[in-house]
Amino acid sequence: MDVDPPASANAAPPKGRLHHVELWVPDHDRAQGTLGWLFGQLGYVRTDTWPGGSSWQGAGEYLVLESGPDVLAGPHERRRPGLNHLAFHAGTEDDVDDLTRDALGHGFTLLFPDRHPHAGGPDHYAAYLQDADGFEVELVAVPRR
Repeated sequence: MDVDPPASANAAPPKGRLHHVELWVPDHDRAQGTLGWLFGQLGYVRTDTWPGGSSWQGAGEYLVLESGPDVLAGPHERRRPGLNHLAFHAGTEDDVDDLTRDALGHGFTLLFPDRHPHAGGPDHYAAYLQDADGFEVELVAVPRR
């Protein structure tokens, strides 16, 4: 017997919701060791790979890491026009601390160490990390109640 899925299962995502983000990186293997590792820690699942690329599925959107002949040489510079950083909900303050400590062992450096974990202000608990290629991620803690 066929059962139709609930109407909500077939509903289109809300208009304006992010569909995907594609990051062009100079070295896919290196990015897999940093950004790919982090995506996995945050609950994204690698769903596809191809020479020089991979995709990571989240709860709705997906992320792509890709390198190849169309990627221009030179480092990413987050302060130039374009993408500055990706920010992720990362759980509790303890979760952010644990993930930050682990990320430092996976090729990330801590930005703004003199103001960590409140570089975004006294009421914002987060880690600002950068990989060797200049890509920044922000790991944001759930506010304490």
